[in-house]
Amino acid sequence: MKIGFALPQHGSQAREGARVAHYATVLEQAGADSLWVGERLIAATDPKVGYAGKDTIPGEFNSVLDPLVLLGIAAAVTERVALGANVLIAPLHRPAQLARALTTVDVVSNGRLIPGFGIGWSPEEYEAAEVPFTHRGARLDETLDALEAIWTTDPAGYRGRYVSVPEHRSELKPVQRPRPPIYLGAFSPAGLARIGRRADGWLPVVPVPGPPTWVQQLLKLRGVIDEAALAAGRDPKDIGTVLRVNVAAGTDLERVAATIEKVAADTGFDDFFIDLLYVTDSLDGMLDAALQLLGRLRG
Repeated sequence: MKIGFALPQHGSQAREGARVAHYATVLEQAGADSLWVGERLIAATDPKVGYAGKDTIPGEFNSVLDPLVLLGIAAAVTERVALGANVLIAPLHRPAQLARALTTVDVVSNGRLIPGFGIGWSPEEYEAAEVPFTHRGARLDETLDALEAIWTTDPAGYRGRYVSVPEHRSELKPVQRPRPPIYLGAFSPAGLARIGRRADGWLPVVPVPGPPTWVQQLLKLRGVIDEAALAAGRDPKDIGTVLRVNVAAGTDLERVAATIEKVAADTGFDDFFIDLLYVTDSLDGMLDAALQLLGRLRG
């Protein structure tokens, strides 16, 4: 079983950003398999759409470190762990700039990048990026097409309905060939079908504590991906799964470990990363919890 952790990025943990490199190196030395970032551009004061089905946005999102910068820091101070994004909101980024940043991380880390993308849920974030909130799925597809072109051809260029990149020289490529594996976060039928058609992996979520039927729901959703893959002439076994474990405040760490073990046993999924954002306010507390979980799951 692979076990990774989210990097300190939000809330009071973000204000300890000077110690992110320390956090990354300690966890790699302790045996973690991966380190992850997410993306929040802004936290609207009066959101049109709240977070996770609520009317509000968590206060922790009021302070956020940049995900691409954090990946670069982690790439520079580690040698082995995979470096993932779960997720970058692809339509908020200009493809040429996004390709350059992700190529940089993959080159600096010697091929350890796992870029994960989604379409987001906040209209205000799109407004802040000056991108229309409509046609997000199409914008995601075109952004992925543009990244593919930039990463695999030279000269490279792309012309779509929503995204364009002028033809240009693109000599610096990622270390991973033909390109880094593309993972997508999705739960809707359209998003799951997109994964089956074109992605290298899926990024679902396991809440702890969570509904008792969550495992069955995960398997049902994965089934939609597999059916779409077969319809596209792809082997579903070529599509990976990395499960994000969202831990609620006040949850006992033993319950977290037991949940991961049960989900792995019941689904066959064997790649997890744990987000400890709500477990503790401090980086030291976050690191201590991560080390305890590693010890428990590795024992």
